[in-house]
This record gives sequence, structure tokens and C-alpha cells, in this order.
Amino acid sequence: MEREALVRIPSFPLAAFLWPARSSVSQWELLPLILMVVGLFRWAAGLWGYSGFEKPPLFGDYEAQRHWMEVTTHLPISQWYFHDLEWWGLDYPPLTAYHSWICGKIGSLIDPAWFALHDSRGSHDPTLKIFMRATVLVSEYLIYIPAAVIFVRRFSRLSGVPAWTSSVALVAILMQPATILIDHVHFQYNTVMLGFVLASMSSMLAGRDFWACFFFVMALGFKQMALYYAFSVFAYLLGVCVFHHTNTPKFNIPKFIGIALATVVSFAILLLPIVAGTLSEASRGITAHPGGAHPPLPLFADLAKHLNTEAFYYPVIEQLVQMIHRVFPFARGLFEDKVANFWCAMNVVIKLKKYPAEMLQKGALVATLAAIVPPNLILFLRPNKHPGLLPLAFATTAWGFFLFSYQVHEKSVLLPLMPMTLLLAGRQGLGKDTRAWVGFANILGCWTMYPLLQRVDLRVPYTVLTLLWAYLLGLPPTSLNAYFQDGSSIWSQWATAFIHGFFYLTMAFWHVLDMFVVAPKDKPDLWVVANVGVGAAGFSLCYLWCLGSLVIESEILPPSWTGKEAKTKSE
Repeated sequence: MEREALVRIPSFPLAAFLWPARSSVSQWELLPLILMVVGLFRWAAGLWGYSGFEKPPLFGDYEAQRHWMEVTTHLPISQWYFHDLEWWGLDYPPLTAYHSWICGKIGSLIDPAWFALHDSRGSHDPTLKIFMRATVLVSEYLIYIPAAVIFVRRFSRLSGVPAWTSSVALVAILMQPATILIDHVHFQYNTVMLGFVLASMSSMLAGRDFWACFFFVMALGFKQMALYYAFSVFAYLLGVCVFHHTNTPKFNIPKFIGIALATVVSFAILLLPIVAGTLSEASRGITAHPGGAHPPLPLFADLAKHLNTEAFYYPVIEQLVQMIHRVFPFARGLFEDKVANFWCAMNVVIKLKKYPAEMLQKGALVATLAAIVPPNLILFLRPNKHPGLLPLAFATTAWGFFLFSYQVHEKSVLLPLMPMTLLLAGRQGLGKDTRAWVGFANILGCWTMYPLLQRVDLRVPYTVLTLLWAYLLGLPPTSLNAYFQDGSSIWSQWATAFIHGFFYLTMAFWHVLDMFVVAPKDKPDLWVVANVGVGAAGFSLCYLWCLGSLVIESEILPPSWTGKEAKTKSE
């Protein structure tokens, strides 16, 4: 088998680099070395510029995160979601606000000028940049890195993968270029949310379903984008209640009630500081509106007619409604920028924005449900079939959301890429077929984010990190190592190589055009639109590959239908 061959012969550069540690170094001695190396790459990537550097008037995501730190440290908690919404108003869930408060408090001890409300807007203090970069790195090493290490170890052990091969996969996962480019170069804290999702998935593999609920609620509490995984979490936990270690349906009511209670308690813990703080401040005469007026409730205007604005509970209702309004921006339309998903690609042919918003919302809902129901139905019916089903179902569902859901950002591609990249740590994960598809998805994902990175002069880290990862895993454009393996259908190998090769050549040709050919004046976004179309097509293939792999691994169809029977006999 491929994974056994990997142990005998290093078949790509990353395996060759770690080859000396295969037998002479303890895995627990190797782990600190891995964490130091991947940390060094993260810090080095952070030496480049960031989103909004010297780019007025709003100065990008870096300024948004810095601004939230000053808002949360200087204003009463009841005013966090109401303050000056035109200048990066807080629009992430409460756990992001609490995280911003902690970072802002620590930073203010070093230099209060970094977070002086109103006076520090657009600050590009180089020492502040070091602090902000450090907050990303420390947050990642507190949440994401431990969760990734634990998940990979558990997933590999359950899949029968040797410890050294698991370490190779861990390095590949932690060196994932898109994550480093967005969090450590462009600047965000996506890995905190992804770390909580990883902890939830790891808890599922360990059978700790209550902890799985808690960690996933924390992921939702940090970034609403974690909803991409919500259907898979629900399908898995419901499946565990119905098919508890057996294929015979038997509803486990106590377990279901326990999971529901764990979810409710987790949300209560998440919201407690906001609710308690708002009530405490209201009792002291501090409100969300220092001017004293009570504007209409967003989203629920009719509800206000039945509420007493002077009642003790009204500030809490107002706070929660405002939070929902800020976190879910339905008023912004189907999409804001050009993203490599179905709707933006379709907009090239049919101008979608001429249609009513309600119609587009319903269309997005129907299309998203059509894409995510099949993988989650499989996960519900086979929750304990094989550990590999979990990342496959998460990846397929996240691809469905990315391709078809409402209000998608180009950075949202991190969500399907994370569980898909986890497949490297599973059975035959470093084999050529899985490595080729995981590599293709990651390189295509970075390529679709190039216009975003290019706007803030981040071409060099994009090029270096993407090509480095491709080289380490033996992927195009640096190598064809990930194609043509023994024991597989020669037709499927050629088909994969031809399809991926077409996309890789298209990506390379696109870069040449973008660099040397000026777009026509009447079509200034021509190259960006081409990026959207190619990216959407490639991501659709990734969705189909994940769904097909999920169907095969779940054995939900007869083996003769999927070809697994013949494959098993050949092995």
C-alpha cells in the first residue's frame, strides 16, 4: 500500500527532509522541532506588509482588528456593537470581542497610544505591528496548533497510519499556505475559529460529544463563518444518537437531551458576559446609546411595538438583536466583491444584481441545501463507519457553502481547505491520489486569493509560500511526483493529471497575462473575472471529488457501483 511505501522510501521532498528523524528521534522530540520551524515561517511571513498598510481611508483588516481592541477596552460592553458603525463597527460574534478586549488590555500596558480611542486610527507604528503579529501567533499556538496536533495524532492512529507518517502530514497541514497568507500576512485571526472546529472534530473522534458541542459553539462564537460546518456537526451528533455504534436505528433519547443541554449551556456561557455586563450597566444608567434615544430595533421592527423600552430586560433584547444584525449582513446583497464561487461566475453571464434580494436569497438557500444535504445524509447514516468520513463530510459541506451560499468572501475558502487538508493525515493520505487533490485545492485556493493579496502588495509572500508548499509535497508546478502511481487505474490517473494539468497551465498563463497585458479599458476587471471563472470551476471539481470519496468510503452504495470491490481484491 502507498502509506507503507512511504515509510520505506521518501517519495517527496517533505518526507525526505524528515527522513533522518524516522527512527532516531522520539516523536515527542520531533514535535517541538516541527512547532519551532512552522512558527519561524509564520513570523517571517509577518515581516511583509498587511491589509490596508498606508491605504486610506479605512486601512483594511489590520485596522479593523486594532480598532476593535480600542473599542472593547475603552467603551462599556453595552456599546461595543453600536459604536461608530461606519468605521469598522464590530461585526463578529462575542468571543472575537472578548479576544479583542484581552489583546487590547495587554497592548495598552505596553503603549496606551496604540489603542487611544479616535486618536490612533490608521496607526502604522512598526512596534504596534510587532505586537499585532504576536497576538496572531500566540492565539494560534494557544488554540489552533494544539488542536491540530491532537486531531492529527488521533485521526492517524484511528486510521492505522504510522507515527512518523503522521508527523509528515502534520507539517504539511501546519504549512498550509492559504492560512499563513491570510492570518499572518494579510492579517486576521481565522485560525482561532478553525482551532475550535478542529477541537470539536477531535472530540467527535474520541466519542466526547458534549465537548464537541462546546468547542463548536466557541467556534461559532468567534466567527460566524463556522456555520459552514454546522450541518455536518448536527448530522454527526444526530447520527450518533440514532446509530450508536451500530447500523440499526435506535434513538438514544438521554444522549440527545444531553447534547442539546450541552449546546444550550455553551451558548449561555458565550453570551453571559454581554448579558450580565449590559444589565449591570443599565442599572447604573449606562446604555448602548449615550444620547438617550432608542432607535428602532433592526431586523425585528414589529417586535418593538410590543416591548416596553423602559423595562429592565429591554437593553438585553436590544443588544442581542443588534448583535445578530451586525453578524449576519443580509442587506449587503448576494456578494460584495468578486469571489470564485457559482454566483460570481454566473454574474458574468447573467447580471444577478438586477433581481430582487429576496429572490436571490431563496435561490442561494435552495442551491446550498442541494449541495450540502447529500454529504450530511451520509454522515448521519454512517457516523461511526470510518474516521475519514468526518473530514470528508466537513470539506464537502464547506465547499457547498462556499460555492452557493449568500455573502461569500474570498477568504472563506479557508473553511473547505482546512478539513480537506486534514485528509493528508488519514489512510493513504500522503499517497499520490489524495495528495494530488488536496494539493490542487490548496494551490487553486491561494491563486483565487491573489487579486486580494495583490491589492495590498503581497505578491512576494504569495509566490514564496505557495511554491514552497508545492515543492515540499511534490506538486505542480515544481514536480509531477503526485501523479501516476502503481496499482491504480491508468485511465483515472491520466484523467486526474490532464484535468489538474489544464488548471495549473491556466493559472500560470493567467499570471503572465496579469503581469504583462493591460486589460481593455472597457473591461478593467477582465483578469479578475477570469480568475473567478476558473476558480469556481476548479472548486466545483474539488466538491465533486470530496463527495465521491465520501460515497466510496462510507460504503453506502454497493461496492460494485463504486468500484471499491475490485480495488479491495487488487490490494
